[in-house]
Amino acid sequence: MRTLFLLFVAGIVAGMPSLLFAGSGAGQALPTMKINAKKAALGKRLFFDERLSGDGALSCASCHIPEKGFADGKSLSDAYPGTKGFRNTPTLINTVHKQSLGIPWFHDGRIGTNLNDVTRDQITETIWMNMDMRIMQERLKQDPVYRKMFKEVGMGEPSNGKVRKLIPEYLKTLTSRNVPYDLGKMSAAAEKGEAVFMGKGGCVQCHEGPLFADGQAYNLGVPENKDIFREPLRHITFVAFNMFMGNENFMNLRRDPGAHVINHYSDGRDMGKFFTPTLRELKQTAPYMHNGMLATLKDVVAFYNNGGGKDPNKDTRLKPLGLSALEQANLVAFLESLSGDPLTGPEHVYGESISQKYYPIPNWLTVKN
Repeated sequence: MRTLFLLFVAGIVAGMPSLLFAGSGAGQALPTMKINAKKAALGKRLFFDERLSGDGALSCASCHIPEKGFADGKSLSDAYPGTKGFRNTPTLINTVHKQSLGIPWFHDGRIGTNLNDVTRDQITETIWMNMDMRIMQERLKQDPVYRKMFKEVGMGEPSNGKVRKLIPEYLKTLTSRNVPYDLGKMSAAAEKGEAVFMGKGGCVQCHEGPLFADGQAYNLGVPENKDIFREPLRHITFVAFNMFMGNENFMNLRRDPGAHVINHYSDGRDMGKFFTPTLRELKQTAPYMHNGMLATLKDVVAFYNNGGGKDPNKDTRLKPLGLSALEQANLVAFLESLSGDPLTGPEHVYGESISQKYYPIPNWLTVKN
């Protein structure tokens, strides 16, 4: 009876048929994915290999740290040496499902859903890994371990196109495990918090489906992180990014345009919109919001309870919720129930050292490139 009631409430609150939802409430079970174990193992080694960055200083795991829920635990991310980031590093756990669900990657949704494109962007972009993929390809060819592994998975010799397929294969392994919500093992407080989530809190209006995310962008009035403008290396990165993305008046911007990069509406109505993030694995991925301005889940719930922040473009549905202290605490308990075991074991972490030495290929002058 409890499940049927909550499904009925969800349909009313979200303004859509309640059959959209499955499980115990707003979310659905994460879809199972077919994984090629050997290709995933090769993708794992690539993910942890610093040679995929221009100067050999960064790997994908430098910013997506397993012990931090494949985020980094910082308000604003690091970036390629000589620069600093201006947004919060999102988790990679479960995000491989975005493609099938039609949910864009990145806080601003600028690339869409194709993981091949996302992988290329992160490896080649100057502010991230700053790698010429032709050089990356040659580096991999010089590693006998890679040459052996590529052959063993039936992919011939290393190439940049194959890397863009192998890292996503590894990302398929980063799926939540032993989640109380999925197992139907929530605490009494979490169950009460789920009722708030579905009803009085109205959270389900945007946080629904397997990832508790609707694939849409909203302005919540999140305060700007002024470190972006205080710290020269962050501001340089911010200005360069906005110039490259074609954002207007980029030298004078004092706010993150967010999803404005998609449509560039002249009236600015899309300024400050950001895509709904997943609510899974929140226990591992503080701080929160696109710029890390909310330190704890208690802060997040209080932010929404106050009706969001102040912004002329703020979504009109954001109003003070009037949640009691107990209701807020129960809602936090529910959000915590969406997190599972840390993915820090050998299946997910490449534990061996990866040599950065390069040896000439025998007869390199005559070997076909």
